[in-house]
Amino acid sequence: MSSYDTNLDKNSANYVPLTPLTFLERAKDVYPNYEAIVYEDRSYTWSEVCKRATKFASALEKIGIKKGDTVSFLAFNTPEIFEAHYSVPMTGGVLNTINIRLDANTIAYILEHSEAKVLVVDRQLHVEVKKALKILDKKIIVIDINDKHADQSKLEKIGDLEYESFLNTGDENYLYKMPDDEWQAISLSYTSGTTGNPKGVVYHHRGSYLMSTGSAVAWNMPNRLNFLTIVPMFHCNGWCYPWTIAMLNGRTICLRNIDVKKIFELIDKYNVTHFGGAPIVLNMITGAPESDRKKLKQKVHVLTAGAPPPSIIFKKMKDLGFEVMHVYGLTETYGHVTQCAWNEEWNAYDEDKQNEIKARQGVRYPNTEGVTVMDPETMKEVPSDGKTIGEIMIRGNVVMKGYFKDKEATDKAMAGGWFHSGDLAVMHPDGYVKIQDRSKDIIISGGENISSIEIENTLSKHPSVSIAAVVAKPDEKWGEVPCAFIEMVTDKPTTEKELIDFCKETLAGFKVPKQVIFCELPKTSTGKIQKFELRKQF
Repeated sequence: MSSYDTNLDKNSANYVPLTPLTFLERAKDVYPNYEAIVYEDRSYTWSEVCKRATKFASALEKIGIKKGDTVSFLAFNTPEIFEAHYSVPMTGGVLNTINIRLDANTIAYILEHSEAKVLVVDRQLHVEVKKALKILDKKIIVIDINDKHADQSKLEKIGDLEYESFLNTGDENYLYKMPDDEWQAISLSYTSGTTGNPKGVVYHHRGSYLMSTGSAVAWNMPNRLNFLTIVPMFHCNGWCYPWTIAMLNGRTICLRNIDVKKIFELIDKYNVTHFGGAPIVLNMITGAPESDRKKLKQKVHVLTAGAPPPSIIFKKMKDLGFEVMHVYGLTETYGHVTQCAWNEEWNAYDEDKQNEIKARQGVRYPNTEGVTVMDPETMKEVPSDGKTIGEIMIRGNVVMKGYFKDKEATDKAMAGGWFHSGDLAVMHPDGYVKIQDRSKDIIISGGENISSIEIENTLSKHPSVSIAAVVAKPDEKWGEVPCAFIEMVTDKPTTEKELIDFCKETLAGFKVPKQVIFCELPKTSTGKIQKFELRKQF
């Protein structure tokens, strides 16, 4: 044993488990009177957020919530779900945020599988939640969020308790719990579950802490920034920004529903500096009518993730005054773990070339130990030639603990010492990753692999195309061929022939869509196109 391993032990003075709960403690101590969160006519300072979270944690403990218990939230982006990122872990419990657009059967499955003891729910969601509670084969404590800014015609009582009155049963001097071990679970998020039941992804305190600090570094986020919550806080814990913003003493501006006019109004009113959003949200912003826009008073920094963005979106956003950085990640990695970090030498390239680079998934975050592209069979890295397709593999402290109560799926996802993303990509000579497709979305036509994303990027450059989605259509001769589904730009009609001819100008013949269907595309609440719904048509 080395001298460095003798009489130099961990103790409470030199080793404290990492947890994002310390971010709130510091914000409350150092910036007690700074505005922390704003929602319509409500606002709270950091001392008030800490007091409210502490009281809610105390109230939860009084009804029996303890370490390892699950507390579920079905909520819009309002202060209640922000506070939950602190109040639930303060009890030692685990926060389970549920997608507000799920059906009753899936909600019931999650409440059952997660072993939820409490459900906190916005009354606007009463229709599906009441059905889910009838399906659920156990009693659960239900606490309603009664938001006066919701559509009052859609509100209906669900539970016997109400958020504010329940919170006030708690003690503001409650001694909340810090984790005994930073590997302790902090949150549980369920995957989209497009096939079968969704899987429960477990995060720990350490990973949540490191994701928060890594995000701040990667995005050059300053203190006192103004952050707009476009990304739902139920999705990867809002990419962990409820914790990051406390660390930076920023201000969170809550947006309950995606409304482009409202987005511009809030940016203007609160000098919003940062927000995240899926490419479809950026598409809505750039496609907004002039009457809904407000001229930006300053540069607004934007992260986009959730789906590979077409390169044209970077130009459109830049023209409006937004600076967009593309990031990539999964629910299993606490959100984004790669970024298209910019190299100054690329400024010499023309705009089209720059935008093509910006559409790459990029390189690992400072808090991500490893991101590469491998052959999943041999677990060998593919050549860095920008052509050879492999699977994105990730390892590091911001990879999930595993899937809740599913050892088989966990072992499969972590096989070979790397997390298998399921995303097919190439590695460019400069080390930047570029996704070609999800493994389930690749089109194999006559033995040729076709990237649906490549075709979507081409279609998105047409002035009449608002959003494009390409899936495989069964074909007797070729096995399958590309079929494009298109949402058109308002007042800019086009035809199937025009779009097919447009693709022929730049794509190889076998990649050109054989059919174009015009429709409104089915989307998840985070803006991802539900391609499995499109495939059902065939």
